[in-house]
This record gives sequence, structure tokens and C-alpha cells, in this order.
Amino acid sequence: MKRKTIIIGAVIFILLAAGFLFYFLYLESPSRQILAQVNGEKITLEQFNKELEKVESPFKEMTKEDPQPFLENMVVQRLLLQEARKQGLTAPVKTYKDSAKDSKSPEDALIEDLVKKRFSAPPTVTQEEIKTVYSQLKDRLGGKSLEQVASDIEALIQESKRQEEIKQFIAQLRSNASVEIDQIRVKKIAAKPPESNTEDDLKKVLTSGKPILVDFGANSCLPCRQMRPILKEIGKEFAGKTEVLIIDVYKYQNLAREYKILLIPTLVFFDPKGKEVFRHVGALDKENIVAKLKEIEMST
Repeated sequence: MKRKTIIIGAVIFILLAAGFLFYFLYLESPSRQILAQVNGEKITLEQFNKELEKVESPFKEMTKEDPQPFLENMVVQRLLLQEARKQGLTAPVKTYKDSAKDSKSPEDALIEDLVKKRFSAPPTVTQEEIKTVYSQLKDRLGGKSLEQVASDIEALIQESKRQEEIKQFIAQLRSNASVEIDQIRVKKIAAKPPESNTEDDLKKVLTSGKPILVDFGANSCLPCRQMRPILKEIGKEFAGKTEVLIIDVYKYQNLAREYKILLIPTLVFFDPKGKEVFRHVGALDKENIVAKLKEIEMST
């Protein structure tokens, strides 16, 4: 009886292990996880990750935290490719001669051909439209006459109209298509945004007796994210000598109001007594940040 129980237990264990492996190695494989379907054509997690690898930092990290817009762009690309094939267009065959001078993928080339074919005629621009835009830009044209800039303004209006036509074309394709997005799975693959400091952290360091650098920014701000590696390096190099904090202005709007933050990133420097001594609006390179911290340290 005891032996029979052991055998049954072993069989159950093997079945559970097999089920576990089947789920994680097969069903949960990136190639089988479907994020979206566009007219029945699947966009898998594997394809999503492959496209994401082409994105440079910090865009890549920001996309991982909010994958929805990137996935929407992939949906639009599929719609355009499907429309191109429906119209009988085919991607040009690349040869060894083309690879050196043309970095466009076959898909991008096919979409480009579709747009050229669909919008071959330039949008019509009236003289009244040119005059209206000229009056709006006159103060920034360095005193140039309408005749001198008319052709440039016409090209500007044409490009604006062309972009609007393309936008409407894509919207029409989307409305006529069957698009299904697995929102649960999209949320599941979203990475956790980097942590920022809290209001209590700021209150604490203002009485630390050390020079302080506070970056008022946000995770969704590109220049802010470009600053993060620099601030991290400075934090390590000046550990014990100065405090480096990152405050998310959307999370702590009261601090943004208190410190009159109008644009992000805004770097605010404090002396060891917690008094603001300098601020810089926009990104700042490591050399200038370090120089300012040393200046504050030497003056105290």
C-alpha cells in the first residue's frame, strides 16, 4: 500500500511538472504570446521585443514602461503593409549594392511606396492661405517680403496638409479593420518605472548639512531620463559629501508649486543649510553639475 502511494505521488508530481513546463516553455513562449491581431494577422511578444531592440535608450526603457503607444504603431504599420499588398505593391529586392546606401527595411520601403502612390499629387495651396501664414510668421522672418518666402510657406502648408491626409487615411484604415489588442497582456509586460524620491526624503536632506542637488522631473520626460545616468554617477562619486535627489513633479505637484517649477527638468542646488543657491532649467552635462557642486562645497 505504501509503495502504491509513493508511485501515485510520483506520477502526480511528474504530471504537474510536465504541465508547468508546458505552460511556461510553450504557452508562455514569447512567440506564442499574442499582443494584438490586425485583420487576423498576429503581433506576438517576440515580434514586439524584436522591434523594441531597434530602439535606443532611454526611449527603449520608456517604451517598456508604457508599451501601448509602441504597440499601436506596430498595428498601424501592419495596416499599411496589408493595404500595400492589397494594392499589388511589392517591396523592392535589395542587392549587395543597395545595402550600403539604403538602410530602409523592405517593410518600410513598401509603406513608403504606398504613401507615394496614394498621395502622389501635392495638396492645393491657395494664395490666401500663404498670406495668412505669412502674417502669422512675419515677425520671425527677419523682414523678408511675402514674395521672398512665398514658395517656402507654400511647401510648409503642403507638408502640413499631406500629414493631415495621411493621418485621416490611417484613421480610415483603422476604422475599417478588425483590430484586437490584449490589454491584460500589454499591462502584464509593462516594466515598473524607476523609483523617485519622496517629499519626506527632501525634507530630510534639507537638514543634512550637505550640499544638495534636486532634479525636478518626470519619468515620461525624455531629457529627464537622459539625465538619470549622469545623476546616478554623481550620486555614487559624491556619496557622503552631497545628496542627489529626483522628485517626480507629477507625483508631488505640491513640491512643484512650492519650488516654482515651470519646466522640466529643473535642477535646483541647495547649500548645506538647505538654502537654494542656483537652479538650471533643462538638461545639464556632468562637468557643469560637478563644478557647481564643488563651488557650493568650497563656499561653505
